[in-house]
Amino acid sequence: MPELTASARVVVVGDALIDVLRDSETSREFPGGAALNVAVGLAVLGVPTTLIAMVGNDADGAVLRAFLDQYNVELIATPGLLGTSRAVSDRTDGEPRYFFNDAAKGRRIEVGSAERAALDSARIVVVSCFPFDDTAQTEAFAACVSDPEHRLVIDPNPRAGMLHDGPRFVRNFEALAARSLLVKVGDDDADLLYESTLEELRGRLIDVGAHTILATAGRLGASIFFAENESVSLPIHELDGPVIDTMGAGDATLAASVRTIVTDGVPHDSGQWRALLADAMLTAAATCRHEGALLRRP
Repeated sequence: MPELTASARVVVVGDALIDVLRDSETSREFPGGAALNVAVGLAVLGVPTTLIAMVGNDADGAVLRAFLDQYNVELIATPGLLGTSRAVSDRTDGEPRYFFNDAAKGRRIEVGSAERAALDSARIVVVSCFPFDDTAQTEAFAACVSDPEHRLVIDPNPRAGMLHDGPRFVRNFEALAARSLLVKVGDDDADLLYESTLEELRGRLIDVGAHTILATAGRLGASIFFAENESVSLPIHELDGPVIDTMGAGDATLAASVRTIVTDGVPHDSGQWRALLADAMLTAAATCRHEGALLRRP
């Protein structure tokens, strides 16, 4: 897709790691992390993108840097004092079990002059899989995002193995969600953070002041809730070929949605939101037909 001008740059803040997929026969490794997936997905869609994430000066960090260079994503790296994060998904017994190394469990984002300058100049700021249970980190980040109601997109994307304080995560996430342009949540978020349904989570976010909510429900598709109780819902797009890997579907949905906002502006009515969601569901469907989380288009 054609690349946009530098004034359309998006800054993504969050996690970057090595995803290790294991089953009874093989073990495969991919550059991953929700924030990295969204940043690379935006770049694939032609959006100039910067990623702010923790990356260690080790072999895994070199893999992540090379991968980001390949897709022309600028990296502003917080040093990983314990190395680069790793997430292991073990599918040996059917349902995946997740394990994280010490670097992932102790992840942090430092906000210095380079980070502040990038955040200040961004057209849109996306935060995904951020340590909201660390109040100091959350407040330092929030202080650097001016006019969040028109620029900030949030996907909490918690991971049980990296979550230290669930109630604190919820408080800090909701405080920022109430002042954001768009909040994306999924059924996994509802279960892990709230022990509730996605519909109940959507209602709670509206109650705390969130204005626009993108709610994803896996194979059931997604919905967008906006304005005064208006919404649009669409199933995931039907494409030829089997579903290979659902790992990057939510990140692809978010990247495609942000790309539409950057290129066409924030939708103002149900028809425009439906068009945004249709493109996102098409992108998610194409991504699921390949192994790994790299965003794909049909």
